[in-house]
Amino acid sequence: MRLVFSDFCLDTATRQLLRRGKERHVEPKAFELLALLLSRRPEAVAKGEIQDKLWPGTFVSESSLTGLVTQIRQALGDEPRQPRYLRTVHGFGYAFSGTAAEESASAGAAPGNAPGGRRRRPSAQVLWDEKAFALAEGENVLGRDEAAAVCLDWPGVSRQHARIVVAADNATLEDLGSKNGTFLREERVTGPTPLADGDLFRLGRLLLEFRVIRGAISTRTEVAG
Repeated sequence: MRLVFSDFCLDTATRQLLRRGKERHVEPKAFELLALLLSRRPEAVAKGEIQDKLWPGTFVSESSLTGLVTQIRQALGDEPRQPRYLRTVHGFGYAFSGTAAEESASAGAAPGNAPGGRRRRPSAQVLWDEKAFALAEGENVLGRDEAAAVCLDWPGVSRQHARIVVAADNATLEDLGSKNGTFLREERVTGPTPLADGDLFRLGRLLLEFRVIRGAISTRTEVAG
């Protein structure tokens, strides 16, 4: 089974965590923990249950589990205070909080790739200045983070500012707790908000445009997410 989220893929058959086709090394127990949380998403899994599954019949300290969580977050570039993927449920356990989808093993070597290593056609774009950032189906993070699908090094834009989730027939914009806010049609975004082709939105003061690709090739410089 292959589980795809953002530009990551967890392949349970090969026991690999991939980002854009390149392996991100994690210890076997960390891999098992991530696979468990993905399989139970968005449900929170208790620490006791996690310990029973990862270390059956063996007593381990809570620091062992905390170490695995830290390792996974480092591999995913996740921030504990503003998590995209692993959410700490204080006093209980952990949960996977991102958007993920199951993909057949024949679909390609990595999320965003088609058979033979060809990149899947993006379904939407974010336009800024003379650049067009391709968005793939699923979660696309916008911000100053170099790992973001839409990397925007601009004053007032947070490291992980907002995200656009693209599905087969719709897309939504959501703020990720940014300092300067996310605005769609000059109204502050307070939850997942539907996006339409041609919508203008702002990350702080930075104005962007959302476009749906309908077979036409953009004349702007395309930046792969």
